[in-house]
Amino acid sequence: MTKATRAVILVCNDDGIHAPGIAALATALEAEGEVWVVAPDRERSAVGHALTLHRPLTADQLGPRRFAVNGTPSDCVNLALLGLLPVRPQIVVAGVNAGSNLGDDVTYSGTVSAALEGALLGVPGLAVSLIQPTGPASYRPAARVAARLTRLLLRDQDREATLLNVNVPPGQPRGVRLTRLGRRLYSEKVVERQDPRGRRYFWIGVGPPAWEAGEDTDYAAVHSGYVSVTPLMLDLTDYPGLRGLKDWEAEYRRQSRGRGRGPRR
Repeated sequence: MTKATRAVILVCNDDGIHAPGIAALATALEAEGEVWVVAPDRERSAVGHALTLHRPLTADQLGPRRFAVNGTPSDCVNLALLGLLPVRPQIVVAGVNAGSNLGDDVTYSGTVSAALEGALLGVPGLAVSLIQPTGPASYRPAARVAARLTRLLLRDQDREATLLNVNVPPGQPRGVRLTRLGRRLYSEKVVERQDPRGRRYFWIGVGPPAWEAGEDTDYAAVHSGYVSVTPLMLDLTDYPGLRGLKDWEAEYRRQSRGRGRGPRR
């Protein structure tokens, strides 16, 4: 690929622009195209798909094609695609996140939401997360996985898969598995405590999670040493539920007509 035809790649994360994961990712992607980094100026984990609508955003340039934004990951991608970048990227790659984004956690993840924002704006998205090891983390293997998958996604842009959630086990992966999202089961979600002044406060998201059984899930793949690749959909419609509720339309009309007649005398 010549320099004139190199792909433009937007890199974002939710751990902040100074996180080691985004540095490893940007370096690995340099071989795949022209990399632009637009990321939060600080950690913005678990903010989901939040957008900042009630205050202005700033984008400080920290280096060539590298910007820090005082907003959420979705803010960063939105700003980059709709005004900040002089060229339109061919792909949004988010990560490498410090910690997994498996199963239901994708609904909370700022990393996944950055890739989702790209897909909503017509740009394929790839979210990459590293399962945290017990010792110091090395993001290079996960960044290399991201680079290979970016190459494939850029090559096959005519396919329907435009949003991928990727989780990488620590160490050297045994391979790649295409998976579905698992279901996370929490034994405890909120802990209540009291501060020195007697006021109650709460911690959300504590307690060891359990996972449903299923060899085709993302959880099973990464805990067997494989990279999990899960295609996600933008359409959240529950189509079986839609078909199952069809009779509600007629029932609602009957109830409305009954109320419209007024009380009998």
